[in-house]
Amino acid sequence: MAFAGCKRDFDAVNPNAPTIASFWKTGDDATKGINAVYSTFYRTASLYSRWMYYHGILKSDEGFGSGGDGGLNNLMRFNQTDYNDGLTSQTWFNLYVGVFRANQVIANVPAISMDETNKKRIIAEAKFLRALFYFNLTLYYGRPPLMLEPSQPKDVPANATTQQAYAQVAKDLTEALSDLPVSYSATDLGRATKGAAYALLGKTYLQQRMYQEAANAFGYLVTGAGSNTYSLTADYRDNFIISRENNSESIFEIQFSENQSESTDDDVDESRINNTGSSIAQFFAPPGVGYSDGAARRWVVDEFLQEKTVGGAQDPRLAASLIFNNANPAGPNATIVYGQTFASRYGNGPDANGVWFRKLLNDHWRNQEGFRSPNNYRLIRYADVLLMYAEALNGLNRTAEAYQYVDRVRQRAGLATLTVAKPGLNQTQFLAQLKHERVTELAGEGWRWADLSRWGDLSPALASRDADFTGFIVGKHEFYPIPQSDIDLNSNLTQNPRY
Repeated sequence: MAFAGCKRDFDAVNPNAPTIASFWKTGDDATKGINAVYSTFYRTASLYSRWMYYHGILKSDEGFGSGGDGGLNNLMRFNQTDYNDGLTSQTWFNLYVGVFRANQVIANVPAISMDETNKKRIIAEAKFLRALFYFNLTLYYGRPPLMLEPSQPKDVPANATTQQAYAQVAKDLTEALSDLPVSYSATDLGRATKGAAYALLGKTYLQQRMYQEAANAFGYLVTGAGSNTYSLTADYRDNFIISRENNSESIFEIQFSENQSESTDDDVDESRINNTGSSIAQFFAPPGVGYSDGAARRWVVDEFLQEKTVGGAQDPRLAASLIFNNANPAGPNATIVYGQTFASRYGNGPDANGVWFRKLLNDHWRNQEGFRSPNNYRLIRYADVLLMYAEALNGLNRTAEAYQYVDRVRQRAGLATLTVAKPGLNQTQFLAQLKHERVTELAGEGWRWADLSRWGDLSPALASRDADFTGFIVGKHEFYPIPQSDIDLNSNLTQNPRY
């Protein structure tokens, strides 16, 4: 009997368990399947509930680990010795959970007898989501294996090159375009649209400095058929408050909500499976209302103070983007932080000079944060697309043509147009100006790391405004290490350079 037990096939199908083949039968199954792909966004803390913002914001020069989480602080200082550290390994694992779920939809939905338009749309949504997961895997890990079929226990895929991975992202998005709708009814808000696919496709090309391809993709949204679908909101702050979700500027938005059937006790682990809210606000909020595990560098404030509006006022985007002592120009006695003045909260104490990212917080309707923020994350918005389109045109040496798209963003903020403020910039000067424009428009929204990577600006030189970059090693820290546990299980997978 002992000998027979050693010969057991642990990969054999359990006859008492439901199988994949028994599930994919109806149009309702297809809808459940694609919804499961979207639900990957909320898995524990490792994706858009929290950690994706650490990767895009805190690891860049605009933010840093500011609280008592020593592991996080070390990672943000480019000091990682454990390649299975949860912040990097669990993000990798859960992005692949999303890939696996998308692959299930792409492989199984075509055989279902159902409405053909819905079938095509669901498959296109899955391709968009797989592209988003692989975009993040490529941006942060550089050489992810490409798994394009439902995975099997004995699969041992090799690393793709960065170029191959981005090419697959572009392929998925291109194939999805024709079957994605321009918009949805209210009950389906948050699903991938044609505009979202074009925007992510443009980002994918721009990240590789493929300027013509990027301009073509962004052109759909700015000058083409999609230009009537999106517009800048009149009030910049509308892009970050709960009462103006899914507005005219939102191109793709992660939908969050409070699950009323789940315990609202914030002492309960925030990673519980039923949590459909975001926990990032609890970790980004300043002391007294949150954990302050991540904060902004002071140089970001100074970037906003370089210009005043045409009426002589402070750039309104500053107070909308950051909490700090002089967010109200009248000073800390006039600056309100969650219902109290900055001065009364922090006085002359250790946090008196602190700066915190505001856009993901709930101070506009709450006086305390928690683990279940229902405030949506605007992953891609129209202002971002306008600035990227200008960058692509500038990359094509069409700088004069690019001015108008930067002007639209600046005018919304009340600033003088760039055409008036800085006419006649050459290609190099215009890119330098765009770097400033992207800080003031997009600070704390999760795209700073991608920007620095694309511009080739990641280097120890950034230590002049972010001390964490003292430890940055060129040729190594552009990417995270691939989890060692995956390498141990896969003989074809190799570690990233210099780890």
